Amino acid sequence: MNLVNGRSESELAFLSIEQAARLLRRKEISPVDLVEASLARIERWNPDLHSFLTVLSDRARRQARAAEKELKRGRARSPIHGIPISLKDNFWTRGIRTTAGSKILENFVPQRDSAVADLLARAGAILIGKTNMHEFAYGITGENPHYGSSRNPWARERVSGGSSGGSAVAVATGMSFASVGTDTGGSIRVPSALCGIVGLKPTFGLVSVEGVVPLALSFDHVGPIARSVTDACIVLEAIAGKYPRGETRPNHRNLRKNRPRRFRLGWPRDFYFERLNHNVRSSVEAAAKTLEALGARIEEVPLPRVAGAIDRASNMIVAEASHYHESQGYYPALAAAYGDDVRGHLAWGHDLRAVDYLRGAESRREVEEDFRAAFEHVDAIVTPTSPIPAPRIGESEVHIAGERETKVRAELLRLTRPANLTGNPAISVPCGFTAEGLPVGLQLIGPRWGEARLLAIALAYEEATEWHNRHPELH
Repeated sequence: MNLVNGRSESELAFLSIEQAARLLRRKEISPVDLVEASLARIERWNPDLHSFLTVLSDRARRQARAAEKELKRGRARSPIHGIPISLKDNFWTRGIRTTAGSKILENFVPQRDSAVADLLARAGAILIGKTNMHEFAYGITGENPHYGSSRNPWARERVSGGSSGGSAVAVATGMSFASVGTDTGGSIRVPSALCGIVGLKPTFGLVSVEGVVPLALSFDHVGPIARSVTDACIVLEAIAGKYPRGETRPNHRNLRKNRPRRFRLGWPRDFYFERLNHNVRSSVEAAAKTLEALGARIEEVPLPRVAGAIDRASNMIVAEASHYHESQGYYPALAAAYGDDVRGHLAWGHDLRAVDYLRGAESRREVEEDFRAAFEHVDAIVTPTSPIPAPRIGESEVHIAGERETKVRAELLRLTRPANLTGNPAISVPCGFTAEGLPVGLQLIGPRWGEARLLAIALAYEEATEWHNRHPELH
């Protein structure tokens, strides 16, 4: 076992960003050490897990040496200066191919960075590589017919979740310290829940989507995937835009200090708790008891129009996605180059009527009104992230609690889609494991621009439990 200042590769790789930044400031480790630990794990596990599409070994080593010199001079730009971070492969990166998980863009090399890639570089982060994803971000399982499906590190025959599945696998396995993904219907939170880590979808518009290959522009969100709530906050600080006047900008140094002693949580029994895997239900109910012990008052909140609105509002996503692909000349001209599932979704969106889009917009406004009314009474809403644990790769239908079979895709998206329709921030944190050893995620949804309080509540729960300290055993 190779040791660096008394620390093994695994110990280095699973440092939090907060811990690593402290050790870098003290010069007890260097960015080179962190990069080498990440690259060693990528070399060992990526061929099987299919987490990365592009690994930037030489570039990362050059960046690490440059960061080491800056840090030795006391010129730390941010807490992520010298930290290896990955990007989902739908973010443009200058001079580095950006495939969006597709064959259509397999040779696309942007001439400029996305806004997020630029902000991460300015903060001193080291880009370790670009991660695998569901093709064009148009799926929730992470199964990819072109580059191989990213595999869940807790059980490799199971999906990682999507569409940011490669990012979640990279973070869960110590191949990168954090990642940035996109979320249109749950694509940050679902893979984070299925892989046992933290995923934050911020308020719509807080993080720029400029230079991101889109799925549906009026629903697309960008946010961090990390191993802890504090680390998610640190990455958010680096990539977030401006907050409206009067709203509180999150600061990771203040999260513990601002942890609320008393707070109100909404429990939306209808829709969110109607149909759940029994292990998911028991884990989330146990999490609720922990939150009550931390000072939460939990009360039922009605969201009466969510269930009826979701499918109608989701027609907007389908229509916007098809419009983008047609506007770029990809579909139907290059229809044969798509995977079967994405091709089918694009055909569906192509044939949608304008009236279906407008009905979706009406339903979207109804859901927004329901959430606004709920947040007049509670600080956050607590739900499961996914109603089921990670299904098997290739599995298309699932049984829940003895009920009839339902589509895997619909179930994985069911509890995350509402926050995309409304633009509210939502975070998934680990809250347990099933009897088979699969992670379970707890979702907390907050009012718009309420990331600071949402993160403080999530941190309070995280520090009262040990779930986030578990890592998959790789063999």
